Amino acid sequence: MDNKNELQGFDLEDILNEFHDLPQDESQEVEADEELDALLHLPELTITPVTVRDPHESESRESSRISGNTIPDLDLSEFRFSQETPPEDLASLDPEALSGDADPAVLADDTIHLDVPAGEALGGKADPADIQDILSEDTISEDVLSEDALSEDALAGDALSGDPVSEDARPGDTAEGAEAPGAAPPAEEEFVPAPELFTPRSRLKELKKKLVAGPEKRYYELSEIGIGKLQLAIVLNLLIVLLCAGAATLFALGMVPENRLRLVIFSQVLAMMISALLGCHLMMDSILDLFKGRFTLNTLLTITFAVCMVDAGFCLSELRVPCCAAFSLAMTMALWARCQRRSTEMAQMDTMRKAVRLHGIVKTADFFEGKAGLLRTEGEVEDFMDTYTQSAGPEKLQNFYAFLSLIACIVIAVFAGMRHGASMAVQILSTSLLVAVPASSFISTTRPMAILEQRLHLVGTVLCGWRGVKGLSGKAAFPLYDQDLFPQGCTKLNGVKFYGDRNPDQVVSYSTSLITIAGGGLVPVFQQLLTSRNGLLHPVKNFQNYGGGGIGGEISGEPVLLGTLNFLQDMGVEIPEGTMVNQAVYAAIDGQLCAVYAISYAKMRSAAAGLVTLCGCRKLTPVMLSSDFMLTESFLQAKFSVKTRRICFPDWDVRTALKKVHPDPESPVLAITTREELVAPAYAVTGARALRTSTQLGVLIHMIGGILGMLIMLALAVLGNTELLTPTNVLLYQLIWAVPGLLVTEWTRTV
Repeated sequence: MDNKNELQGFDLEDILNEFHDLPQDESQEVEADEELDALLHLPELTITPVTVRDPHESESRESSRISGNTIPDLDLSEFRFSQETPPEDLASLDPEALSGDADPAVLADDTIHLDVPAGEALGGKADPADIQDILSEDTISEDVLSEDALSEDALAGDALSGDPVSEDARPGDTAEGAEAPGAAPPAEEEFVPAPELFTPRSRLKELKKKLVAGPEKRYYELSEIGIGKLQLAIVLNLLIVLLCAGAATLFALGMVPENRLRLVIFSQVLAMMISALLGCHLMMDSILDLFKGRFTLNTLLTITFAVCMVDAGFCLSELRVPCCAAFSLAMTMALWARCQRRSTEMAQMDTMRKAVRLHGIVKTADFFEGKAGLLRTEGEVEDFMDTYTQSAGPEKLQNFYAFLSLIACIVIAVFAGMRHGASMAVQILSTSLLVAVPASSFISTTRPMAILEQRLHLVGTVLCGWRGVKGLSGKAAFPLYDQDLFPQGCTKLNGVKFYGDRNPDQVVSYSTSLITIAGGGLVPVFQQLLTSRNGLLHPVKNFQNYGGGGIGGEISGEPVLLGTLNFLQDMGVEIPEGTMVNQAVYAAIDGQLCAVYAISYAKMRSAAAGLVTLCGCRKLTPVMLSSDFMLTESFLQAKFSVKTRRICFPDWDVRTALKKVHPDPESPVLAITTREELVAPAYAVTGARALRTSTQLGVLIHMIGGILGMLIMLALAVLGNTELLTPTNVLLYQLIWAVPGLLVTEWTRTV
């Protein structure tokens, strides 16, 4: 064999066998095998050797000569890949790939070439300028190689090397080895990675990470704290209230011996101190809130305790019983409010951490007949975590009232002290603070939310703070879709009966074609029937939804009508006797009855509960946007036993336009649901409205009771009469205002 002029051919398998024979460590062998496996996916690659001549030597040597089990040092970095392209597809290639002096036919060959130095031709002679252009191509063109041909690891390097491809290899790097003298430096080409596809599995994984880092972490933190200690403190405080109330009643009835009076007074003071000790964490938090610039009901309760302790000193000297029972009742309500707040937060976090998908409810302006629309969209974990701790509007008003009541009580006490002395001033101040804020005020904002959350937790729904409560209130339209009333699988075909002499397959084909254009829950039912008969869909012209339970169109030049029995009778179609079927789709072609499809709609409890809730809510208008022509007003009334006078059934054109309305991506999410049922968003909307009404009314009632109590204390301060300021009377005043306060908080239980 002539080493100067003759070329030796060998295929890829021989090259790979030689590569495996090279000595290398185990780690390199494993990496090389992985890279070579990736290269094996190249379509029909071959290797054509060329003769490489050193310009400084007189004789040429053949680079592809194989001696024994070794391969001489080759400049393998100069391999150039190309994928075979049919001649008819050459025009679709990138113009840059065919630019220059290179022959397009060469680019179309599925071969791997060793670049030739200047002055040597491939199998002959070529222009040195053309060969220099070939030498400068050291990367793999994305226009030539398909994405399926190479793996991501193979694309990480742009040259074929005998050494394993490193993970840190960059596009444009060449393999180590002998470089052909006179070769141009490799041109670096930036590697653009393929875009990462966002699959449902990856979205679920991302959602679970957020849920674990947010709601689940907070849930376990609250679980470790628990509510057991709070419940125990509430029970003990109730016992203290009963004991103190009994002792005060005995004192009022004159049943306490005079020699035991100091013991009774001391026991009352001790009981009040124990009650304060049980709620010491509330008092400490209120002091911290005061330093942060926040004045709350707990802050006022702490000040009340301090004043009552000062008044207890006067009680021991004047032999009168302090108002321990009223203070212990207020502390009990404060502990109950914290317990409700904590249990509510735990239920919300438990709802969120179990979610696999989040649906948000947003509000869009001017959706239907000038009313805002409550639309459903995708929700995020941050929509809830960033808003659920925000203070409610009524709570802020309540705190502001507590601060004003403190000032008013101090003014009344100063006035009483100026007229009747320091002892009466302290007594008036302690009693005024107890009646200015009735005990049930502490639960006027927490109990309605705790009751509502028990119902929302059952349907997998959370409200996004007070902002969500306000946004879901007011006049609004709530769209209803097919899947809301009858989810997938609830609509089934019970049977079909054909009439006339038409081919049943043609009737089924026409019916399915028309229903497919209309859409709705009947589409999968009829498509399954069409598939079982090996039928085909036909184009529909002049489609029209007549409303009232019927649709029509023109198929193959024939008019086709589908709808309820009443609809076809109104359209002049003659219906034979004995075809009265409930929940059936009647089909008529060219004015003749052809088939009756018996349809079964399964009633879902969740859909029924959601529809009843929406129809019973004032200022809320359900708008039927269903595509199923069978879902008429009479059908819904008979199926769900609801009053449909609040439901709007717009025309087909209006429904189509409303379906195209999408919420603004910047709109705040007002509530989040974790389930697909209609009851989840329905309870969120109606529950938010009931919560707002209950909270506002509860705060207002307790403010009225507090103002009335301060007016009474002002009158007693003016008169200088303290006979009515007994512990029993103060406790009764607290209990009287607790009755309407507790009744108002029950409002959310009706959702």
